[in-house]
Amino acid sequence: MIIIKTDKEIEKMRRAGEHLARLLDVVLPQIIKQGNNAEQVEEFVLQFIDEIGGTPTFKGYNGYPYATNVSVNEEVIHGFPTKDKIFKNGDIVSVDCGITLDGYIADSARTYYVGEISESEKKLINTTYEALLVGVEKAIIGNRIGDISNAIQKYVEDKGFSVIRDFVGHGVGRKLHEDPQVPNFGKEGKGPKLRKNMTLAIEPMVSMGDFNVQILEDGWTTITEDKSKAAHFEYTIVVTEEGPEILSGSPNLKP
Repeated sequence: MIIIKTDKEIEKMRRAGEHLARLLDVVLPQIIKQGNNAEQVEEFVLQFIDEIGGTPTFKGYNGYPYATNVSVNEEVIHGFPTKDKIFKNGDIVSVDCGITLDGYIADSARTYYVGEISESEKKLINTTYEALLVGVEKAIIGNRIGDISNAIQKYVEDKGFSVIRDFVGHGVGRKLHEDPQVPNFGKEGKGPKLRKNMTLAIEPMVSMGDFNVQILEDGWTTITEDKSKAAHFEYTIVVTEEGPEILSGSPNLKP
């Protein structure tokens, strides 16, 4: 069942999203540096969320043991933020995080890079972020979920990359994963119709190779099957009469 939020509920999600955007766009870029490690990201995030009076949404969710996903290179999503994951020159690092504040959730992800990366890798990151924006633009009243999905898929594939198909975006609110699912591939005009005050987490995951993935023995970390590098961006948004409003993004963000 798709849960339509009240204006008061959206305001709570907006506050959570503003904090999450500051964390991902201002705080973490200072930490994801050569020689630092993923455990430091986790520690900073836990401290940040505690200071704002929030709760780390991911920690304990379906048994997940951390507040963050820190996924490096061929890791697409759900990478563990461990001390032995040391950032080195040329790494592509995706961080996914959720904050629960006053009972409501914002969910968001960014991809960073360490030191120098190739032009094709920069294109991967830029394409993933741009695909997110293309998808968000389709989140207008009267459109359907498939319009978001198709726009993301077309944009990514036209740039020569692949959208991951085994994992999708989703509704979000009091729960981390609500209806509807928001795939990053599909046909225009298909799926649930978008209505005012629907809240969605739109999150393209994009690979330099093909879209097949595998889950490692830890039961969480998901990598590209062909070991190609991947990127991941995500915004929590709300559908409004004026168009989509991004609840977890910073103004003029550039990847």
